[in-house]
Amino acid sequence: MTTTAPQEAFLQAFHAEYPAVTTEAFGRGRAPDGRSSYEILCDRVAGSTRVLDLGCGDGLLLELLAREPGRQLAGLDLSSHSLALARRRPALSEAKLEVGRAQELPFADDSFDACVSHLALMLMSEIEQVAAEVARVLSPGGVLACAVGGGAVGGEAYERFLTLLRRTIEEAPVSQRIPALGDRRTRSREGLDEVLGPAGFAPVDWETVPVDLSGTVEQVWAAVSGLYDLGPLDHAAVERLRKAFFAEVRDITTPDGHVPCAFRIRLATARLRQAAPSTGPVPPRSRA
Repeated sequence: MTTTAPQEAFLQAFHAEYPAVTTEAFGRGRAPDGRSSYEILCDRVAGSTRVLDLGCGDGLLLELLAREPGRQLAGLDLSSHSLALARRRPALSEAKLEVGRAQELPFADDSFDACVSHLALMLMSEIEQVAAEVARVLSPGGVLACAVGGGAVGGEAYERFLTLLRRTIEEAPVSQRIPALGDRRTRSREGLDEVLGPAGFAPVDWETVPVDLSGTVEQVWAAVSGLYDLGPLDHAAVERLRKAFFAEVRDITTPDGHVPCAFRIRLATARLRQAAPSTGPVPPRSRA
């Protein structure tokens, strides 16, 4: 058994029960310019004709990518249950959707011009191997664009929820805690440069974008309660957390029932360097 087996087994089990959890939690969120985090990521690879979605889940990002005509799309995910939902999207009828690991991509060298990943790269172990595999399947000059979590916006509902969640987890038995997921280097520009540079990528372009998830308290709870940490908690613990959250946000709820809630995403884009020119002897030109 590899060291990644417990983490990947947890993710597979979680998404078997909640196959569309990420899009349900974050799909309605909007950046200040009105775009969702999925739309922002889609725009990062505009013009690319062969695109791989790494950790594609139920296929929302791929569906957005399919709006650009003539694209060849592929998606990879650990969860067969999430991919089953992706296959139901009419726009993805021609997409190549594979169950598999990012550390062992089932695609040929130079298969793609771009690779995207929405809140998935940060969950992956053996991250250097992931970077090497992405570099292998990208053509020189190809782009990797990913969104990773960037934490809460101060004073709003998401920050308050995280404080309550940490307290709940501390009180829960060890058996109700998730395994450590991913590699923390994926959550900073310096860390990603450390991971991606040796695989042949140029320095990372890095941007922080706030995403608004505000709504009724029920809508906000539906979004924040999709975090992995709640998966192993028993029903009683989740219900206590829900009641505590509803009470905690009462003082920031507007008279019309609006609860302010925002989180940050980090958008990272890196381009695979072109192949270095040969330094070997130059063959003689053939005669005319």
